[in-house]
Amino acid sequence: MENLSLDELRARIADLEDEAARLSVTRSRLHHKIDFGFETATTRDREREVSHERSALHERIDALKEELRLREEAA
Repeated sequence: MENLSLDELRARIADLEDEAARLSVTRSRLHHKIDFGFETATTRDREREVSHERSALHERIDALKEELRLREEAA
């Protein structure tokens, strides 16, 4: 893992949270299409991909938040 300063770590977390929010909007739009009968195999596959990407981002965010917490406690 990179040796980021606390400020860089906070910025990285914020960037990842922004990306997760964008993925949430994309997922919501895809889900809306599916709910209203515009489902295609491509739409369903993309919705799954976005969901997996979003989950992976949240795992990364949680790990970085834990690192931040530990480093702040140690400071």
